[in-house]
Amino acid sequence: MNDRRLKILVTCEHGGNEIPAEYATFFAQHQDVLQTHRGYDIGALELFKKFKGQADFSLSSTTSRLLVELNRSLHHPNLFSEITQVLSPGQSAAVLEKYYYPYRQKVENQVAAWVEKGFQVLHLSVHSFTPELNGKERTTDIGFLYDPKREREQFFAARWRQQMQQLQPAYKIRYNYPYKGTADGFVTQLRKHYSNDQYAGLELEVNQRFPEGKPAKWQELQQVLVQSFRQAL
Repeated sequence: MNDRRLKILVTCEHGGNEIPAEYATFFAQHQDVLQTHRGYDIGALELFKKFKGQADFSLSSTTSRLLVELNRSLHHPNLFSEITQVLSPGQSAAVLEKYYYPYRQKVENQVAAWVEKGFQVLHLSVHSFTPELNGKERTTDIGFLYDPKREREQFFAARWRQQMQQLQPAYKIRYNYPYKGTADGFVTQLRKHYSNDQYAGLELEVNQRFPEGKPAKWQELQQVLVQSFRQAL
């Protein structure tokens, strides 16, 4: 995939758990949940910053997904959380105008500009997942999410996994886990506008037991991820 026509885009939709001051009252009784995996993707922003050096364009958000979910389409029932579903129509529209549309439009405009100039785009969206959900343990370390019908995505995911396993074979890596790569999301939305040749989007999911665990293990994983990504290009 190493090509002069290739442009690399790296994003992080759930980098932080910040709540803007004008909406703080809605979260007065929900401070605890903001510190959990529901408030943000723990460790994702740190990992995103490690990948920035590989990117031709990068963008992250540190506003909590509990205010508005940047990785959901406008029609999705979970675009607003149970906390912000009580916002008035005017307040909801204001949130979208200030936090949702600008983020998405910056990315969409960059992709469109590259494609118009004949570049191929590789989009890496950086996420993390909770080690346990609804009482069920998730034993996977790394998930590569992609659309199996998109050949470039499938090829790059396989190549990246191969490079990772050569560097550190102990990591447990799965495809389209803990979520399907075709589920509603920003990457999924972008695919609808571009061909397989124009755009390839992958979501990287890292088990939060690493950023919440021993610092040395977390740093090692980040190093292996970035190095193997670079080698897979």
